[in-house]
Amino acid sequence: MTTAVGARTKMAESKTKINRVLPHEYGCEIILERTTIEKAKDSSFPNDAYLIWYIVDDEECIDLTRCSKRVNLFDMYYDKYGPDAVKKIDFGYGKTNLKLWEYNKHEKKKKR
Repeated sequence: MTTAVGARTKMAESKTKINRVLPHEYGCEIILERTTIEKAKDSSFPNDAYLIWYIVDDEECIDLTRCSKRVNLFDMYYDKYGPDAVKKIDFGYGKTNLKLWEYNKHEKKKKR
């Protein structure tokens, strides 16, 4: 009987925890996580980044993410935080071209 009670408590705990979601499975990249709007307004970020507002534990959070499609971005946050978590998706304030953005730079190998 103790195993059944233990199984029930594990199920109850798993419902309140945040699901583990890998952004690359959705074709997304999280640049800033749980940040402020002031930090996200930096124009040095890429011009294809999105701002997403969502609710976790009655606290409003903002992330700056890159994704090829908004639907993939929504799906990632829906799967991670559940229904009614995503409140708004908007364009970011970045103005940097992707080719010039620091995360896309590839180190050139020296030729021998």
